[in-house]
Amino acid sequence: MLFDTHAHINFKVFDNDLENVVKRSLESGIYFINVGSNFETSQKAIEIAEKFDGVWAVIGCHPEHLVDDIKEKIFVNGEEKLLTVKKEIFDYKKYFDLAKSSKKIVGIGETGLDFYYLKPEKHDIEKAKQLEIEVFKQFIKLAKELNLPLVLHCRGEEGKNYEAYDLMLEILSSELGALGPEPKGVIHCFGGNLEQAKKFIDLGFYIGFTGIVTFKNAKELQQVAKEIPLDKILIETDSPYLAPVPFRGKVNEPQYVRYVAEKIAELKGLKFEEVAEQTFNNAKNLFNI
Repeated sequence: MLFDTHAHINFKVFDNDLENVVKRSLESGIYFINVGSNFETSQKAIEIAEKFDGVWAVIGCHPEHLVDDIKEKIFVNGEEKLLTVKKEIFDYKKYFDLAKSSKKIVGIGETGLDFYYLKPEKHDIEKAKQLEIEVFKQFIKLAKELNLPLVLHCRGEEGKNYEAYDLMLEILSSELGALGPEPKGVIHCFGGNLEQAKKFIDLGFYIGFTGIVTFKNAKELQQVAKEIPLDKILIETDSPYLAPVPFRGKVNEPQYVRYVAEKIAELKGLKFEEVAEQTFNNAKNLFNI
């Protein structure tokens, strides 16, 4: 058994093939968690989780959705279409009520910080950063109130990625003091350095690895995966994005999480079965499944 702890089968790119994607995953012995990126996709994540055994939901709002309308090209029946999703005004009560609506909800996220697309010609950068930080703190509050783990996204300005991870560590250290020793969440699609990974682990967080760890140029990330304890690692796809080698550049889906596990086993000099079992148990432990 394997556990993809971060997928987006709730995204429109999967609308025409959703049943088959889920079937391929479950028949391959792979459970997965659908993660919301805004209120609408959080609702859809719950709907899918309610329909299938072996599928769960996490609800939240990706920081990008707070700052801009999101435009994304998708293919529908072989035709390219431009999808526009209006930016979201965060409403604590709406997310609180949504979180209470289903027992298949196992976490809060994805939330966090994303400064990558902030440009001075388009944004008041400091105002946008402060908005992301304030909403991030509200989601931390929500997770504490509901006793649910956090699923965190972090990406800095170009060339300043480590600075964003340092800021996230600072915010978490300040906001999470009352949660106690239990696991508090996962740093999804980790992109920091080894020192930062160890600090997140000390705060009670797991480190999530996607298909990026299989890329030839991901040497620093591979070193992080090699060095940190296996009992602090989660594996994920972030589908439809970040397909691992040998599917790089194609639409990703939960069944491909196997290649992430295989790469981590290779890096650590372990048997695939050991990595599969431990990361599966890590996921069950964090998300109380």
